Amino acid sequence: MYAHGVKRLLDLALSLVALPFVLVIMAVLAPLIRLEDHGPALYNAPRIGKDGQPFVMYKLRSMRVNAPDLLMEDGSTYNGADDPRMTRIGAFMRKTSLDEVPQVLNVLKGDMSLIGPRPDLEREVDLYQGDDALKLTVKPGITGYAAVYGRNSLPWRDRLKLDVHYVRNLSFALDAKVFFRTFAVVLGQKGVYVEEGDGASPKDEDRISS
Repeated sequence: MYAHGVKRLLDLALSLVALPFVLVIMAVLAPLIRLEDHGPALYNAPRIGKDGQPFVMYKLRSMRVNAPDLLMEDGSTYNGADDPRMTRIGAFMRKTSLDEVPQVLNVLKGDMSLIGPRPDLEREVDLYQGDDALKLTVKPGITGYAAVYGRNSLPWRDRLKLDVHYVRNLSFALDAKVFFRTFAVVLGQKGVYVEEGDGASPKDEDRISS
């Protein structure tokens, strides 16, 4: 009942409440993004959503235009504090998670939920093992269980395990727990970047100069 109806109604209600704040944030940050390197303010990120369907996830652009992909040893995308692809305003948005606020529009469209597994790239989905694909049975979220219990500080495959745990235990109580914990994680800037060790540096062949 909750997963197949109530969850969507809550997504719509909360997103509509948040929309005016989202538009204000975007109106303030968009000119700053463009001012730094004259590139577009929004980044349309291709991702894989529910049932393996591709969709475009909206983000405020935090990287330089045409920045290459940096890969970790496990095949996931590098996300470190020393990432040379980030702009100055992009680094600020990453720390505060403000680059993610346009995804409220994805929720209103129905591509995403407020709470769910963070969506992966197609090439990352191709690396799924075992029951990892269970995360594709629900809509991806702006925040999620793995996002508040480790975030990018955890190896990607550990985050996948947490995503699967979330799907298997999906409930209103779990979503409420994730929702309120999100504020503490974002305000405390916990787990924003991948940590050193465990293959936490991009592969040599994928590095770019700063």
